[in-house]
Amino acid sequence: MARPREFDEQAAIDAAMTLFWEKGYEATSTEDLCKRTGLGRGSLYNAFGSKRHLYEEAVRRYAATWAERQLDMLSEPGTSVRERIRDLMLGVIEADLADPGRRGCLALNAASEQAGRTGEVTALVRRQFDDLEQALCHLVTVGQSTGELSAGRPPLQVARTLQSTYYGLRVLAKVTDDRQALIDVVEGALDSL
Repeated sequence: MARPREFDEQAAIDAAMTLFWEKGYEATSTEDLCKRTGLGRGSLYNAFGSKRHLYEEAVRRYAATWAERQLDMLSEPGTSVRERIRDLMLGVIEADLADPGRRGCLALNAASEQAGRTGEVTALVRRQFDDLEQALCHLVTVGQSTGELSAGRPPLQVARTLQSTYYGLRVLAKVTDDRQALIDVVEGALDSL
């Protein structure tokens, strides 16, 4: 009979997610993971199989928590399309500038590491990018159909421009303290709608 696990698997994944988010996949050692999760090397490998698999679980967890909150902001009823887009972008500016480690976006970080450009991690990150693109496209379609937004450009094209702006803000906020410069990017994107 197998011994039951004596640890909270979700808490271990959350701890690993935070560590990967802080250091990246390549710079995170198994020893770092053991310290952060509180698991011994054997328990870590028995539970997750490999560092790579734990990284995949961490990226999944990020999508189910942090990224999902961003999508929820876009679907909130009762506010205008522009307000939802503005709230999304201003929200990440505030969150990123308040983060002392300036971690940015885990999915974007994963996409820029070698580990994020192959296999399952690529698929997970691509899914997050696609989800945001689809949510923005839907929102733009709504805004164009109600006349709130100009219908001069295809919704998908507008959504992709907004998505690029969003991820650009995530990168810029890692290296600047200039909140007004970031807000100018948001206002410029909104003015183009």
